[in-house]
Amino acid sequence: MTDDATTNTTASGQRAYRMKDLCDLTGLPRQAIHFYIQQGLLPPGRKTGRNMAWYTDAHVERLKLVRQLQHERFLPLKAIRALVDGQDDAFSPEQRRFLVNVKQRLSPGFPARAGHPETIDADQLLARLGLERRELDRMIELEMIVTRTDDDGRTLIAKDDAWMLEFLADLRRIGLTAELGFDVGDIAFYEEAVSKLFDREIHFIHERLGNLPPDRVASIIESAIPIVHSFLVRYHEAKIRNFVAAL
Repeated sequence: MTDDATTNTTASGQRAYRMKDLCDLTGLPRQAIHFYIQQGLLPPGRKTGRNMAWYTDAHVERLKLVRQLQHERFLPLKAIRALVDGQDDAFSPEQRRFLVNVKQRLSPGFPARAGHPETIDADQLLARLGLERRELDRMIELEMIVTRTDDDGRTLIAKDDAWMLEFLADLRRIGLTAELGFDVGDIAFYEEAVSKLFDREIHFIHERLGNLPPDRVASIIESAIPIVHSFLVRYHEAKIRNFVAAL
């Protein structure tokens, strides 16, 4: 191999790149690329020494895709991992085709993440809500929210995600403060519970509705969502009411 990455090739004839080349081609820092490798979002390179590895065009394309999904669509890493690792091992190709067909028949007003969500300045939102930057950083760490930095150095979040910080601000306002030890991690279990519920709902759709025409399934989903949301609120209230009555 020569020192020129554009003329280096692997045994299969693909171009080979060094880590520096990946950074130059994708605009990502070395630390971010290593992090993606650690998180399983990017396969490791072919090591030829203790501190030397070679990467291919496939690594470049994967990095560009991850960056697009994270920085343009504000998807959390776990969602990106599902997309890049075989389109989520939880679904067979047949199940995924069915779900895609249903998606295509949902109405335009259905609550879905836009390809390029509208963004807002995270620091301005934190100031307005009276929250600290460390609280946003903790949400990022827990993959509850995704941010990106624009050309002016501002931290941006998707406008659709602002409600998470507003929710935390409301809890702070009623007295669940950091001084009492209340942390962002204390609301993370809600995300875990809802994620498990949602995963079961998706499989329920295919198991029970998989033989129906996709347009019929789309109609059922749109009608069912507000009913299910009402059930969850009332059932939660019932659990609290029963608990208090039993004291």
